[in-house]
Amino acid sequence: MSALFCGLDVHKDSTYATLLDSGGRVVDHHRMSNDSVLSFLSGYQIDRIGMEASNQVAPLYRQLTKVGYSVQVSHPRKTRYIAEAKIKSDRVDSKAIAELVRLDALPSAYMPPRSIAELREKVRRRAFLVRERTKLRVKVRSILTYEGTRPPEGFGLFTEKGVGWLHGLSMESVESYLRVLKPLNDEILRISKHLKELAGGDEEVKLLMTIPGVGYYTALLVKAEVGDVGRFGDGDRLCSYAGLVPSTHSSGGVMRHGSITKEGSRWLRWAMVEAAMVHVHRYDTAITRAYHRIAERRGKQVATVAAARKLLSCCYSVMVNRRPYHDQA
Repeated sequence: MSALFCGLDVHKDSTYATLLDSGGRVVDHHRMSNDSVLSFLSGYQIDRIGMEASNQVAPLYRQLTKVGYSVQVSHPRKTRYIAEAKIKSDRVDSKAIAELVRLDALPSAYMPPRSIAELREKVRRRAFLVRERTKLRVKVRSILTYEGTRPPEGFGLFTEKGVGWLHGLSMESVESYLRVLKPLNDEILRISKHLKELAGGDEEVKLLMTIPGVGYYTALLVKAEVGDVGRFGDGDRLCSYAGLVPSTHSSGGVMRHGSITKEGSRWLRWAMVEAAMVHVHRYDTAITRAYHRIAERRGKQVATVAAARKLLSCCYSVMVNRRPYHDQA
């Protein structure tokens, strides 16, 4: 029997598999538990396997590649563009994926190695915890506003002195939020210390930190989200991956540019915007001067996005050339 092509529609507890021969004929198809996929495939000579990217596919992807299978993970949205069906089911989806694999038309998604995947989880976890802390702090401030209590001006509300002042108010609701904030602060401090140690031992991260406005955390996040920088042909493609490029609409020979696409890595887009705001307010560089020119014509928001795009292009150059940042004045 010639080699077969396999499409897997993977869910949390089960997988639907479809096997096609070189002519597109269905050889086998059925549902099984995720733990049974390897034993099922071992009974056939498999050429390539395809599956859509999701959290559920990561463990199965690692298992299959570990034993030597050629596995392609597809971009879900692009796969749907190619294989859209009016009837949606696990059976239909797995067959569509198998067919795209057979035709070598499956739009591949990047699957990071274990080390990059673990780094991604850590930097994203810190961002999540910081956002949760911000929500709690906003709740405390809203309580003070509702009660007509003005925060002190001589020190920060959530500094050690500020927290002491909050305790002195003896407000039950404020005390409740402060009790939750304490372990959250401790955990953020713990993971931040760990990430800072990781940054100190990573040469690529240290090179990224030579870019003004890019600290250790942003550099780690860029490394985690980009992964293998060689998969991007140039800086523009990396900016497109971050959703920092303008959307384009072309009709009747007329091309119009709209707002940024906001596709790809939202984490990378967020980090670059944050870094851009630091960069343009603290440093005098070519990027900063371009920011002010754009801000005068089109406003600060557009200028910030443009600066973020230029900063990400700098990150690409630093990672590809493995050289420190140099301002092109």
